[in-house]
This record gives sequence, structure tokens and C-alpha cells, in this order.
Amino acid sequence: MDRLRAFEVFATVVGQGSFTRAADKLDTSPANVTRYVNELEEALGARLLNRTSRRLSLTETGKTLYDRALSILEDVAEAEAIASTAAMQPRGRLRVNAPLSFGIRHLAPLWPRFCARYPDIELDISLVDRVVDLVEEGYDLAVRISRGGSPALVSRKLATTRHLICASPDYVARHGAPASPEDLKDHACVAYVYSDSIDEWRLLDNTGKEHSVAVRHIMRTNNGDTARAVALAGLGIVRQPTFLIGEDLRRKRLVPLLTGYRMPETDVLAVYPSRRHLSAKVRVMVDFLAEAFRGTPPWD
Repeated sequence: MDRLRAFEVFATVVGQGSFTRAADKLDTSPANVTRYVNELEEALGARLLNRTSRRLSLTETGKTLYDRALSILEDVAEAEAIASTAAMQPRGRLRVNAPLSFGIRHLAPLWPRFCARYPDIELDISLVDRVVDLVEEGYDLAVRISRGGSPALVSRKLATTRHLICASPDYVARHGAPASPEDLKDHACVAYVYSDSIDEWRLLDNTGKEHSVAVRHIMRTNNGDTARAVALAGLGIVRQPTFLIGEDLRRKRLVPLLTGYRMPETDVLAVYPSRRHLSAKVRVMVDFLAEAFRGTPPWD
């Protein structure tokens, strides 16, 4: 007996609720379907289905086997899809979402190279700082700045970025530099609204102890470049990632504050809905981005 085929027939009978309908779906005869199910029950030494003239119902053993059979069949389908996809030429429209500032600074320079390498892929790039629903909004892939990603999505780490608290030299000259996290209460701060903690800034000292302080905001914004511009103008203190302010720090347009404290590193991730039936165009994009950001990130 072909055990995998028997699992497929059994799962189809359960799904269709009928031997006859299962036979139609599998393009075979009802007698053949019955034979597979009978042989499977005989091989397992257990009854899987209760049969009456009007309906079918699963036994306890049948319920257990049905769940496992579905899982096995899905794994087989995934393995076949991977093998099939590997031979496919990457082509078609590829919708990619990324944060605005990161997309302009660090992704835009990569797209010409990607297009030259994969001329049959049509890129559709959308830059927005909010977290989009990939499935609901029809994206194939997103680049996200996140700690740990989402359990509902598959993710591949591309790089890391650090968040720093900083201000312009002019601001520090006029208002002084905070010596401890508590001192931030006395300073003008700029809030990034998509942060995981807008009104409270959390820092870790050298022992790993967390310090949380409620800050006073002079502005709230949903865009990092806006917060950066306010800091460069000497109006306040910001908490921003090094991928955005790295060049400002190198050129001393901004200076780091509270350097004895730190914030956890944040991952730069490529995320997509599922490994199952992963298209060639998504696969090559993920590999391309991983290659582009391999090694020390350009912002550090």
C-alpha cells in the first residue's frame, strides 16, 4: 500500500464528508477510495471512520490521524514547492514595504543593482513608517526595524542598529547635558510616535538595571527625519537609531548623551508571510538584501 496516497485519500474523504465526493475530487472510483481507507485501517489495526448510510464521523483514532495526515501532506507539498520554485526564473511584480527614512537612505541605492540583476522582476516599493499588514495590504515582503519581529511572519535578520540619545552641540551649550536618565525630565525632548515607549524612555546601565523616565515632549512625530531636523536645529533631545543619525554623529552635528547607558540593539529584518510556496522573486530579494547588509552596517 502507498501509505502517503492512503493518507491523502483518507484526508480527502474526511474533508469532503463522503467517499463518492472524495473519489470525484481525486479523479478515481469510489471503490478505489474505499479500498485505500480499508487497507489503512487494517494496517493501523484501528477503525478510523464510523460509517452510516447518511454520514461519516471520525473515531478518536481517526481524529488524531487526520490532524497528523494533514501536517504530513502539507510538509510534502512544501518540499515539492521548494524544489519546483528553485528551478523557476524570478519574475513578476514584487511589492516591498519599508520605513521611510531607512528606505531612502539605505535601500534606494540598492534597487538599481537589484533591477540589473533581475530584469524580469518589476519592483513596487512603498515607504511608510507604520507597520503594514502584509497579507491584508498585498505586500510580498517588508523590511522592518524591530526587536524580534512578529510571530505571525517569517523573518530573516539583515543587520542591527543601535538607538542613541543625542542633541546638537548648540543645545548642549545652552542647556547642558543630562548626567543621568532622571535629568531628562528637565529637558525638551522629541517623541517618535511609533516607538514602543513614547512617553517613557528606558535605558540600561552597565549592570543591566533598567532606568525609566517620563520625558517632556516639545513635539511628537511619526517620522525620524523630522525628529532629526528638530535636534539639528538645537531645539531638543532625540532618541533615534544609528542608521538615521550615524553620519551626524561622525560629523559632530549631533553629540551622544548619557553614554554610560544604553538601549537594546534593534534588528533590521526582512519579513514575509510564509515559507510555504515561497516565490522565486521573494527568495532572491531576501538573499539580495542579506548579501547587501552582510558585515558591519554602513551606519556604524
